[in-house]
Amino acid sequence: MATTHSVDPDALLAELLLTEEGKADPYPRYEAIREHAPAFRSGLGFVVVGRFDDCQSVLRDGRFGKGEPAAPWLQFGLTEEEWDDRYAFFRRRRSMLGLNPPDHTRLRGLVAKAFTPKTAERLRPDIVRLTEEIIDRFDGVVDVIPELALTLPIAVIGEMLGVPEADRAALQPLVRDTVATLELNLSLEQLDAAARAGEGITAVFEGLIAERRARPTDDLLSELVHVEEQGDRLNHDELIATIILLFAAGFETTTNLIGNGLLALLDHPDQLQLLRNDRSLVKGAVEEALRYDSPVQLDGRSAMEAVEVHGLALAPGDPIITMLGSANRDPRKFSDPDRFDITRTGQQPMSFGAGIHFCLGAPLARAEGQVVFEHLLDRFAVIEPAWGDDRPAYRSSLVLRGLEALPVRFA
Repeated sequence: MATTHSVDPDALLAELLLTEEGKADPYPRYEAIREHAPAFRSGLGFVVVGRFDDCQSVLRDGRFGKGEPAAPWLQFGLTEEEWDDRYAFFRRRRSMLGLNPPDHTRLRGLVAKAFTPKTAERLRPDIVRLTEEIIDRFDGVVDVIPELALTLPIAVIGEMLGVPEADRAALQPLVRDTVATLELNLSLEQLDAAARAGEGITAVFEGLIAERRARPTDDLLSELVHVEEQGDRLNHDELIATIILLFAAGFETTTNLIGNGLLALLDHPDQLQLLRNDRSLVKGAVEEALRYDSPVQLDGRSAMEAVEVHGLALAPGDPIITMLGSANRDPRKFSDPDRFDITRTGQQPMSFGAGIHFCLGAPLARAEGQVVFEHLLDRFAVIEPAWGDDRPAYRSSLVLRGLEALPVRFA
């Protein structure tokens, strides 16, 4: 499609993927792409859409699904044999995140009941208890990312699954290495680290599975082991992949929601004060945090059949990227979209995706964000930035957007 001569969407995409400036503040680049190239075919081989309706349409359209790139070994200069030998983990441990119906439907159905809004509300007292235990230790300047934004979601999903506290801290850096595979500009070194980390996570969960076979307990891991033992709905590789996915997804995005959301409130003290004065706004504050600085910025699909998007023809297997972070700033859906406003109502953001792969953990993440914001304000009269002249830095990733650190003063 034709684009304005002054805007090169591929150059903007390259800035988003390859430069620290683009990753630190993607939103002006999203705006330029969204307004001048609502759909374009990148030189990297995929089609990109960035408007809200287009992203939602693609993610809800059954003509798009999950797919693996053809011959992925070629982009890393490997042979197929080298790829299979080096990265057997990825082929063996495919989770529902990368599957289409009917396998996706079957696996999602096994765990969906554990992540409904009703279940999240039942868990709220546990989330409150864990949050209070954590913030009881706060005094003075605290780096919120490791001390709260990481610790709380890991504790919540750890208790749900039945992962002992001693294993949670060891798993966290391994999970971070594996989720790097979601990025579009993955290096061979990151791929190697992810494969090693995946095997390390597998070893931990193999041990826990063996324990649950011998001594079942009242947790989600025991339930899944029981289903696998029945042998008709879940095989062992699927069991491992499902547990890894639930544990990783249970804290990666929620960590970013808490960190990004608290930074937005600190950057907008009028909104923080508004929330302090009226706690009925806490749900709206979490929704606005999700919209304003989404924990997940991109989601990908592949065409399952010949299909057109904005006049661009996609053949079966062609990949397409939906820019969720851009969709959440689309002025066609959100008035004054670059303004952080916790009283905003109307359209929900697309931070958790759409369609059959809509994030299972959305109700749990929302509940955790609500509890954190509410209880920090209940506990502390002073919540203020403590980072001086150096702004908190974002991690060097685009798909999963989150902070490296967030120093905050509590009193």
